[in-house]
Amino acid sequence: MDTKTAKLITALRDKARSLGFDDIKFARADSIPDAGERLHHFVDLGYHGTMAWMADTAERRSSPQNLWPDVQTVIMLAMNYGPGDAPEDHPLRHLDDKSSAGISVYARNRDYHDVIKGRLKEIAAFLVSRAGGDVKVFVDTAPVMEKPIAEAAGLGWQGKHTNLVSRNLGSWFFLGSIFTSLNLPESGAERDHCGSCRACLDSCPTDAFPAPYQLDARRCISYLTIEHPGPIPAEFRTAMGNRIYGCDDCLAACPWNKFASAAHEAKLVARDDLKSPRLTQLLTLADQEFRKFFSGSPIKRIGRNRFIRNVLIAAGNSKDPSLLEQVEPLLQDPDPTVRSSAVWAFGQLADQADMEMRRQAALKSETDPLVREEWKTV
Repeated sequence: MDTKTAKLITALRDKARSLGFDDIKFARADSIPDAGERLHHFVDLGYHGTMAWMADTAERRSSPQNLWPDVQTVIMLAMNYGPGDAPEDHPLRHLDDKSSAGISVYARNRDYHDVIKGRLKEIAAFLVSRAGGDVKVFVDTAPVMEKPIAEAAGLGWQGKHTNLVSRNLGSWFFLGSIFTSLNLPESGAERDHCGSCRACLDSCPTDAFPAPYQLDARRCISYLTIEHPGPIPAEFRTAMGNRIYGCDDCLAACPWNKFASAAHEAKLVARDDLKSPRLTQLLTLADQEFRKFFSGSPIKRIGRNRFIRNVLIAAGNSKDPSLLEQVEPLLQDPDPTVRSSAVWAFGQLADQADMEMRRQAALKSETDPLVREEWKTV
């Protein structure tokens, strides 16, 4: 590496640090030749579930150069979002309080897309001002295989839970990428440090890993609570517990997390009211209230109906009959998915005599086949 390039890399690293990024690495645009084949295999097995966009964009996603032919180097950046060390910050604290709700750590903050993309643009503009070239920035929403590229760049390795793991950041960090037409020196790939550990695999409540390094999204609580439309499949409802948005079990189990909090401070501070919100509060959110409460949060993107569906599953799993006061009105909700989920929750909380009386009355008036089937089977 010549002196001029070395100074540029140092300047980029300093700029990234000043903007809150914990690491920055560089990969050649052609550094993931096998990623496309692995993606097609994933889609062929149906592991992508209803995420049709993964199949539709598979060709562009398989290589950075398929997305933008001019790219020569991909700059990958990491930003720690790990939970704090205080007991109230523990990512799985909600599991001990069934009347509270579990929200994935990454979603307890502002929407990371908004936070990171602006900062990536600053770094990209800085790069162009120093070295020229063309640039494009991406944060999760474009067809970019960020994790394989990040592994090739040396930010970390894809662990057995398929998420990226870093020896410095554990499993708690966001990724962002800058594509550039400049030919910058690559950092070198990171090797796998999982060894014989299978803590992440064993922690999964729904057995979503058919094998190490493979994820069947259709069984994953993160997919079910965020991407999946319609009712939660019956086989996963009990296992969901009170996880209402995402699932951190496999991330929290990773032993490499012990290095994250010790060496790096999270750049996004969680909202106190999203650490362990009460189910009683969430069940009563109408659409406008939902939008206001989750303003600036990634949770807002799934919409009120899908969110209430998730909260109703948690309510049913709580076995707390006092929640019937909030669940019962949702039996009349305009949305069929909400109504059907309310039926299930009601069935878990109400006594048998009340449930049977409600069933008979509902089957006389309910016209939606989805909701009728729930009344018949609950």
